[in-house]
Amino acid sequence: METIYEYKKLEDFCREVFIKMGCSSEDAALASDVLISADLRGVDSHGVARLIGYVRLWEKDRINPSPKIKVVHETPSTATVDGDAGLGLVVAPKVMKLVMEKAEKVGSGWISVKNSNHFGIAGYHAMKALSKDMIGMAMTNASPLVAPTFSKERLLGTNPIAVAIPTGKQPPFVADFATTTAANGKLEILQRKKAETPTGWVQDKDGQQSTDPYAVKNGGALLPLGSDRDRGSHKGYCLGSIVDIFSAVFSGAGYGPWAPPFVSFLPLPEDPVGEGLGHFLGAMRIDGFRPSNEFKFHMDNWIERFRRATPVEGKDRVQIPGDQEREMEEIRKDNGIPLLQPVEEDLKSLAKKFNLKF
Repeated sequence: METIYEYKKLEDFCREVFIKMGCSSEDAALASDVLISADLRGVDSHGVARLIGYVRLWEKDRINPSPKIKVVHETPSTATVDGDAGLGLVVAPKVMKLVMEKAEKVGSGWISVKNSNHFGIAGYHAMKALSKDMIGMAMTNASPLVAPTFSKERLLGTNPIAVAIPTGKQPPFVADFATTTAANGKLEILQRKKAETPTGWVQDKDGQQSTDPYAVKNGGALLPLGSDRDRGSHKGYCLGSIVDIFSAVFSGAGYGPWAPPFVSFLPLPEDPVGEGLGHFLGAMRIDGFRPSNEFKFHMDNWIERFRRATPVEGKDRVQIPGDQEREMEEIRKDNGIPLLQPVEEDLKSLAKKFNLKF
């Protein structure tokens, strides 16, 4: 069962909750914008359904609502930033601004972040570069819930990658994907719907493929992109490893099984190798490679040719990365955001906790 809510109502409520947690008005508005962007784009696993998770981490003193974000190492084009245990929803957008400032000066900017938390959808941060005629990139490591190929142990996170590329007349190219077959938030949605997972999403505690949406909670693991070795899981494993190294080994964040879990009921690692979660954010000026107008003309041409591809039977077209999310955003801005009953109940419980109206 779902209830439809106007997106501004949900955004305002999230902002009020973040303020109650101790965030400044500016930071609360920024964090809420990141969360609502996920729901608007149809990524329900990373939207307001996550709000209660941030509150629980804050109650465990694992989120600092007023962080002093600082650069701890720097060159003209690179830096390492300490997020001071802040909300990743706030740390990442602020660091992306620094990334673009570097790119404006020297052609590209790359910053690795430590001591942060879950930063929402990666695409939000990568897309910030589009307005500056830059290609944006965003990655983050995450809770260790993923078993590498042939492993029973959970050593990696869903570790998403996002790349946003500017265009001329066509909508921008926006790829935003987890390096697992499915993100953990998708399991939470299936749990709320009381539905099984598709084959290839998870394995049980013995390393056997499962369709149980609670398999991970019961000691199993998410599977890398590709699901198993015969279907290319080693490639998803490689991609997730690259994200982990760029985000955490570069920055000094917790990596691999030492990445702190998003869920508050799991303890922090007893033998930490770094601080918090890590992100890796980048931007490149188009005119660092060729004139911007030429590049965007050819990006339009690239997209138009792919749109003309002959679709398989039963499909009306071939989509470009970003199409589905952009179209969903247009629909939900007009028609509202559907919330499953368990999510609605979570938000009502937060309203009661903080004496807010929902």
